[in-house]
Amino acid sequence: MRIAVNTRLLLPGKLEGIGWFAHETLKRITAAHPEHQFIYFFDRPYAGQFVHGPNVTPVVLPPPTRHPMLYRIWFDGVLPRALRRHRADIFLSPDGYLSLRTDVPQLPVIHDLNFEHFPKDLPPAYSRYYRNRFPRFAKKAARIVTVSEFSKQDIIKTYGIPAEKIDVVYNGIGSVFAPLAEGEKGIARKRLTGGLPYFVCVGSLHPRKNIARLLEAFDQFAERQVDARLVIVGEAFWWDARMKAAWKQMRHADKVTFTGRLEQQQLRETLADALALVFVSYFEGFGIPVAEAMKCGVPVIAADATSLPEVAGEAAIYCDPFNVESIAEAMAKLWNDPVLRSQLAQAGLLRAARFTWDRTAEGLWKSLEKILS
Repeated sequence: MRIAVNTRLLLPGKLEGIGWFAHETLKRITAAHPEHQFIYFFDRPYAGQFVHGPNVTPVVLPPPTRHPMLYRIWFDGVLPRALRRHRADIFLSPDGYLSLRTDVPQLPVIHDLNFEHFPKDLPPAYSRYYRNRFPRFAKKAARIVTVSEFSKQDIIKTYGIPAEKIDVVYNGIGSVFAPLAEGEKGIARKRLTGGLPYFVCVGSLHPRKNIARLLEAFDQFAERQVDARLVIVGEAFWWDARMKAAWKQMRHADKVTFTGRLEQQQLRETLADALALVFVSYFEGFGIPVAEAMKCGVPVIAADATSLPEVAGEAAIYCDPFNVESIAEAMAKLWNDPVLRSQLAQAGLLRAARFTWDRTAEGLWKSLEKILS
């Protein structure tokens, strides 16, 4: 079989959640199935590290897709011709985007429908594109993969897709994530906060990550705990008016550190040396930072929303993501209870063991096989 793949998000030094999903699953699938040929469609010059094996043919299809107008050109103009030219039997799209102008069977990975529920969290052009196209992608798809039971039910309810057409394949966690060895403890803490204990939040600075309320909650908490610090890891995707206002009004802004995006080893060190992860995003299809923190043996505070209770189970304490006092109370609860922190850390290590990229790749391949057969 000739399997074409959308590899637009395999960007060196810039892998985010969906990019990691694509990279980790594809390198396993291509290695496990040398009998098949894989055609990787990039939208810009590619890095050799993402050509995962001798059965992979990399193809560059310009233009780079940086705007909804270019998405339309690429997926409905450039891509159908490339699928015909390379005689593709199926098209796999790890970021969920499909072509509406091809008869080649297509398998999207639709990670979540945040844009349907919170359209104002995105710039208008992107929001319009997603809300116009993704319902059509879902109906066009031969099958759909998503990353949680929550997202499956959301796709069923929002788009009217039959349950039997959707496969749930959980995300994995990179092998780099693990608790700190004895000699590693305190190094990241000293670098980031001068040795003071800190809460860490991981995620791009996007409205749905709820950074504004986190800043407000930490400001309340820091009134009572002068030694507490907050470290926020992530790229500034959209620093909106609410975040700007929350930051401007903080009394303890000097106790907050923004690291920007970190490579995986740095991220592991930053996570594993934290007092706890605070992940209060109000909409997630999975919530990879929660799983990564659990694998590092770090207690988790999570929003009681969408997929997060499904991922963390009893290995987290939960808060109302729309209630600043609830977030602050959860921080205080963990700060004051070392026994609870230890219990959550142990529970998290056990729970994280179920989220492996090997299982993710196997699940994605099984979904492909249902179409190929």
